[in-house]
Amino acid sequence: MNYMTLKEASEKWGITPRQINYLCSKGRIAGSIKIFRLWLIPKDSKKPVDRRTKQGKLDGDRG
Repeated sequence: MNYMTLKEASEKWGITPRQINYLCSKGRIAGSIKIFRLWLIPKDSKKPVDRRTKQGKLDGDRG
């Protein structure tokens, strides 16, 4: 399986590496694994739904 780093996922999904780190630590990204201090995320993973809003998107987010 191919993996991406927090930085690569950040660029792909348009959210900060810190937020992705939080999502991984809470188990919100399926298949993510932690090796020492590095999170590896499967390249085919979907961006988790943002639970801070009703539809899962912020007001300005059109994608």
